[in-house]
Amino acid sequence: MKNKLNIYGSLLLGAVLVLSSCSKERSSTTGWAYNDPDNGGFEKVPYIEQETGPGLVLIEGGRFTMGRTEQDIFYEWDNVQRTVTVSSFYMDETEVKNIDYREYLYWTKRVFGLDYPEVYRKALPDTLGWRSRMAFNEPYVEYYLRHPAYNDYPVVNVSWLQATDYAAWRTDRVNEIILIREGLFEHNPNQYAEDNFNTKAYLLGQYNSGKRIDGIPDLDPNKDVRNVRVEDGILLPEYRLPTEAEWEYAALGLIGNSYGELIVERKFYPWNGHGVRNADDKYLGQMLANFRRGRGDMMGVAGQLNDNAEITAPVYSYWPNDYGLYNMAGNVSEWVMDVYRPMTPQDADDFRPFRGNVFKTLVKDEEGYYAEKDSLGRMKYREVNAEDDNLAERRNYKKADVINYEDGDLRSSLQYDNEPEYQEKGGTNAMYDFASSTLISDRARVYKGGSWNDRAYWMTPGTRRFLQEDKSSSEIGFRCAMIRVGSPTGLY
Repeated sequence: MKNKLNIYGSLLLGAVLVLSSCSKERSSTTGWAYNDPDNGGFEKVPYIEQETGPGLVLIEGGRFTMGRTEQDIFYEWDNVQRTVTVSSFYMDETEVKNIDYREYLYWTKRVFGLDYPEVYRKALPDTLGWRSRMAFNEPYVEYYLRHPAYNDYPVVNVSWLQATDYAAWRTDRVNEIILIREGLFEHNPNQYAEDNFNTKAYLLGQYNSGKRIDGIPDLDPNKDVRNVRVEDGILLPEYRLPTEAEWEYAALGLIGNSYGELIVERKFYPWNGHGVRNADDKYLGQMLANFRRGRGDMMGVAGQLNDNAEITAPVYSYWPNDYGLYNMAGNVSEWVMDVYRPMTPQDADDFRPFRGNVFKTLVKDEEGYYAEKDSLGRMKYREVNAEDDNLAERRNYKKADVINYEDGDLRSSLQYDNEPEYQEKGGTNAMYDFASSTLISDRARVYKGGSWNDRAYWMTPGTRRFLQEDKSSSEIGFRCAMIRVGSPTGLY
């Protein structure tokens, strides 16, 4: 599949050159020919299919019942069942590995280490997270991230903020190598400080270093060449963390439990059945995931280790679910995009549910041009506002930050009829008094699934927990996702 898709970019470059001499396809609404310099050069490029990015697998979307599949033993009622629809998307086959994250650290230190060493320090996992007051875990502090024995183990002690930064970096590196593959850029190992490839900066004409050629032919009669554009379909969408709904949907893997339009067996775990051992005669009794079986039992007895892992396990351990995803139960819990609220399952939309939107737009100068890049070579963004973005005319939102919408904003709290006095006292979150009566805040991020140190209860995909976005744990890792553009199933 990838070999077929990788020829698309090369086809585009050749197609642009010959389209002007071929019989022109015409607009069905105006009759004007596409790809004709004599008509101004409006282009309709040949497009086959979205390329599958490195490490990703396609998760075909659909409806499912989101929420608890096991008894709510804590009586928190923060994962009530509800039918929702998730669009098709791509997701990492495995958790991000130590070797993957070290590649990111190496690049960050090489590019920013001299002028902006704080960028590298900010990206470092908190390896001290392995320490415990009453356990000898010091070897993991020293070796788990760095030693080659742990290359293929999931990276841990990474905060939500660090995981998000990694995903943004990965987007740029993948799109950079695509442009190199298509002959548009040279390999440039000497990128330095703000002079490093950034996808958004390139698309907006703000990055030109390292080009092998000036660009691809432009059919605009007033121009010779141009950069690749979104409309060409060559560059991939952004890598990011999955939403909570996407992660839960992918973990359940119900594509293997459907008959016609019916889901004939609902799962507790990413596999069929209510047990945690393999029922197949060939693998009878083997553990299906890496978790804590009981008090003091992390791995079983010598000679018959029940999950063969005292802490984490290599990311390709155990059996994948029906989407081909590994370790969607056990091994490490995983960050998702969402801000935590107990009522989100009831408040969020039933199509692509998500809480955490803060709407932003690119910064422009007084003349309407995009502002210069920041010191790290990235485009500058700002939150939308009523004064500059005419939000009064909008029907779908009135402000940038809607994290608190329906759960934490003024109208959903006891202060709903006392707005002036509440605002005068400096109130920002009307319902959640962080660090006084609750640990919930706008920086509390959801993480899903069980870890190597959790009981089997947490491996059910509907369970949800939260942690502040700048905190980390030796039990939490992450994997990336990407939107699927176009058809939900594709051509293959």
